[in-house]
Amino acid sequence: MDFCRSVMGIMVILFFVSTVRAQERYTLSGTVTEANTNETLIGVSIIVTSLNRGTATNQYGFYSLTLPEGTYEVTVSAIGLGQQTREVVLDQDRRVDFKLEEMTEELEEVVLTENVEKINLRAPQMSVNALSSQTIKEVPVVLGESDVIKSLLLLPGVSSGGEAASGFNVRGGAADQNLILLDEAIIFNSSHLFGFFSVFNPDAIKDIRLYKGSIPARYGGRLSSVLEIYQKEGNSNRFQMNGGIGAVASRLLAEGPIVKEKGAFLLGGRASYAHLFLPLLDIDNAAYFYDLNTKLNYRIDNNNSLFISGYFGRDKFSLDERFVNTYGNSVFNLRWNHLFSNKLFSNLSLIYSDYYYGLILDFVGFQWDSGIRNANIKYDLKHYISDRFQLNYGVNNIYYAFNPGKIEPNRPDSGIIEDQIARKYANEFAAYIGAEHDINDKLSLQYGIRISHFTRLGQEEFFVYENDNPLIYDADLQIYREAEPVDTLNLSRSESLKSFMNIEPRFSLSYILDDNTSVKASVTRVAQYLHLLSNTNSPTPLDVWTPSGPYIKPQLGTQYAMGYFKRIFDDFSLETEVFYKNISNRIDYVDGADLIANEAVERVILNGRARAYGLEVLLRKESGRLNGWLSYTLSRSEQRTPGRSFTDESGTLRQETGINNGEWYLTPFDKTHDIAVYGNYELNKRWSFNANFIFQTGQPTNYPEGQFEFQGVTVPYFGARNSQRLPSYHRLDIAAVLKPAESRNKKWKSEWVFSIYNAYNRMNAASINFRRNQDTGVNEAVKTSIFGIVPSVTYNFKF
Repeated sequence: MDFCRSVMGIMVILFFVSTVRAQERYTLSGTVTEANTNETLIGVSIIVTSLNRGTATNQYGFYSLTLPEGTYEVTVSAIGLGQQTREVVLDQDRRVDFKLEEMTEELEEVVLTENVEKINLRAPQMSVNALSSQTIKEVPVVLGESDVIKSLLLLPGVSSGGEAASGFNVRGGAADQNLILLDEAIIFNSSHLFGFFSVFNPDAIKDIRLYKGSIPARYGGRLSSVLEIYQKEGNSNRFQMNGGIGAVASRLLAEGPIVKEKGAFLLGGRASYAHLFLPLLDIDNAAYFYDLNTKLNYRIDNNNSLFISGYFGRDKFSLDERFVNTYGNSVFNLRWNHLFSNKLFSNLSLIYSDYYYGLILDFVGFQWDSGIRNANIKYDLKHYISDRFQLNYGVNNIYYAFNPGKIEPNRPDSGIIEDQIARKYANEFAAYIGAEHDINDKLSLQYGIRISHFTRLGQEEFFVYENDNPLIYDADLQIYREAEPVDTLNLSRSESLKSFMNIEPRFSLSYILDDNTSVKASVTRVAQYLHLLSNTNSPTPLDVWTPSGPYIKPQLGTQYAMGYFKRIFDDFSLETEVFYKNISNRIDYVDGADLIANEAVERVILNGRARAYGLEVLLRKESGRLNGWLSYTLSRSEQRTPGRSFTDESGTLRQETGINNGEWYLTPFDKTHDIAVYGNYELNKRWSFNANFIFQTGQPTNYPEGQFEFQGVTVPYFGARNSQRLPSYHRLDIAAVLKPAESRNKKWKSEWVFSIYNAYNRMNAASINFRRNQDTGVNEAVKTSIFGIVPSVTYNFKF
């Protein structure tokens, strides 16, 4: 608490110092757009060279820069677009909008990777990575489908739970500790087909940023990372379409003006179709997905703009219609951008998000439905107080409705009795303020504080246990068993079961050593109120999300990071960071826990601690015909879940065994070594080549250490939790892109992408199971692999 008070005191002092320094100054502000589409541009640099001052556009293309009175050369430059310089006489507040022209096609491939992913030495923001949509489309992936999540796995500190596993892990954190936002709406499951593809259509994406640490105060609710994705707004100048035809899926995106230069629409869709060919092989099984992206925007005037965006996606997997699994996300966002003045920008958002999971087991005769819904209202403001001091502040409120599961018969002759596990409800409120402050030409700070308040609301059938203990320890057998409820409460949603409040300070700094070198440091405190219970190495659609409450405390995490950043020559950059994360109240399930359709998950879990620490290195070549990067992560991710103390019948204080006898054990997402190499080579205007290589230490797992016979049944027994590992994972992917010869004025543009996933046919182990050989009677290990070598061809077009 003393630290929090100190942070708030520093913010007040620095704010006062910054404001009293202001003299006769005027504000230059406006919006930067792309000339051909009128699309607003994020992160565009606006530089006043004579003063060595500048700024960048926000998420909606707006900028504001306050300078002394005078005449200045203002230079604006952006990703893959030309540079524009304009003389501005600043003798009063002025609004100047910029429209940047797209550079010539032959230079496009070189420049696109140069700026969006380049390090910003001066900015105190660290532990953040950005990828251009062009880079994502170039990375070779399985079955030729461009994939946001698979591209992120090539960055330091980011790994997956295995091949074709859904979700991703950041700096040794669990997949549920990542906040995934699509146009500000929460995405609870980011995968199609259980991890083969992600839900993000690369054609519809405008900007991608992954915050691995130093998370800005405007974000909260997750401990490990924030993945922020914004969709394009649509072309308000002319109608255009682009898409692609692949081996298993195709996509199409259309955009155009509603009112020219004032409003536009975007509509995109994807669908897989490999299942259509299965009947030809007399196979009744099916596995497919489809999704829809849409966005509308309208600029009312220079101070007001409206945006409506949405996403809808569904996956279906069935085995002879006797087993049918359907799941997917639906999100909707209505946003209003308002400019109060040339120094105060605001964004009001009304957001709805729904994650649904359905299961039909026809051979048993029941249907299962579950999911999460949330409604979110958020109001964010950015205040450009001076050229050296900016404030971000706002509030947001999220209402959650959890459906843990409803089971009902799906046919008249079913013996299943309809049952609904008690629905759960919660409300999460947060208010924040953050500052971006350039102390001088060498030292820059970013600091802020977030206050979050979480309320677990009333519900039907809330279980009460003796001594508030839902998990009982049997000291004689040294095992845990579920407690029986002593009472059941029925509370309305207007009542509160439990409330939590946390103060989350954020602080980071950057110090410039010279024109090409800087050092950075950060500390971030975050609270997470939602938990994902899983007894697999990666999340599955059936995993259970549960809110904090009387028996489950919120997770609290603090991350420290330090980094050294350097530009080497004109083409290379080096980023190195060390980090340490400490997490309290990290839950884990006890041995023998059943998480599926469990109406009281508090009876199978214990609270513990988690920690992760490591070193990340990213060496990047940023321009030229050959560009790409080499990333390396050396890290450790561990958890400790000790048992609780209790007094036995003799009055002696004793300790429960906990999980793994209370000793530290590796988390399922620990990867000691993680190496990734990505390269793109542009041979000429028609041919370019891409490749990536990945090596990862095998993920922790458990193998049986022996077996015993009990009443004629062979029972395996296991040792310490996660004490073994799968074999190391590695593979090489390659791709070639051919652009057919075409005239410069031709409207139809196309390309062929030839790719080979896992080029040397490495059969990586997704799991290893043990069985008794039927012929020899000897126990044997059986490796399960998902993919061998997978060639594919994709045709992309634009007109």
